[in-house]
Amino acid sequence: MTITENISLKQYNTFGIEARASYFAEVTTTEEVKQIFDDSLTKELPKLILGGGSNILFTKDFEGIVIKIISNSINIIEEDNNNIFIKADAGTEWHNLVRYCVKKNYGGIENLSLIPGSVGASPIQNIGAYGQELKDSFYSLDGIFTETLQEKTFYKDECKFGYRESIFKKELKGKFIITSVTLKLNLHPTINTSYGTIEQELTKLAKNNYTISDVSEVICKIRESKLPKPEDFGNAGSFFKNPEVYKTFFEDLKLDYPDLPFYPLNDKKVKIPAAWLIENAGLKGMRTGTVGVHDRQALVIINYGGANGSDIINLKNYIKKIINKKYCIDLEEEVNIV
Repeated sequence: MTITENISLKQYNTFGIEARASYFAEVTTTEEVKQIFDDSLTKELPKLILGGGSNILFTKDFEGIVIKIISNSINIIEEDNNNIFIKADAGTEWHNLVRYCVKKNYGGIENLSLIPGSVGASPIQNIGAYGQELKDSFYSLDGIFTETLQEKTFYKDECKFGYRESIFKKELKGKFIITSVTLKLNLHPTINTSYGTIEQELTKLAKNNYTISDVSEVICKIRESKLPKPEDFGNAGSFFKNPEVYKTFFEDLKLDYPDLPFYPLNDKKVKIPAAWLIENAGLKGMRTGTVGVHDRQALVIINYGGANGSDIINLKNYIKKIINKKYCIDLEEEVNIV
């Protein structure tokens, strides 16, 4: 392990924002992580665990040490007649894990294809897309408490998973480092095509029976058609969460907006697509200086080049203000702001 000083973080965040870290270290083992938290040089420094950099917005330099876990092994740890348990290091690229599982016909995460980021970051957000969430296939994770350096395994019920939420984003934010994740996948998978245009796209394949590989391929195409590649335009994917509102509020809102789409959550609440709210407010495709709203996916804020964190913040605040004024809904950021 090498600790370097005064490092640019531009290449480590998909927004492409220029920010610098006082110190930076890439680690591959649990012992190296512990060393940083116990070393005289770095023990007292503020610390930031950086995954794939796809869900973070830097608004200033980081006056501490940025720790990037780069270990990326994938291993089978257990198997029975119906399920297989796959353990992946935190530094594994999420889509590489999906491709590994899809290729072997291990079902459960194929709808999460092409989500950017690392495996270690996936439980923090409880990543989800196209009718699947990480929690649906999650079994456990391993990690380290930053204060005591004690290692612990968290099982599903302990993680307090919610919509883009977990205990690691709330109570244990900055207090626990995830080093590996174990998933429980299906050896006899059934496909989930209920969300969005998956079914419509699958019919174009002209096959009698669809596989999880077909689903993954279709979802990759859908995502690529809507979402800009970070190498073309800096972005962090969906910037806002889809708001969850009470049905009574939704019914009142639908009187003014009859075409307002929704997804039932339970007897009391529904989820409204934030992208629809932003587009219907006339903000899709808008641009101000070096930043803007993507013209094909209204949830995505774009860095057209040269933007800083404040530029992104100003635009997201403007969007939130317009949405609140028009619909009386407060949009919540999905991206972590540093």
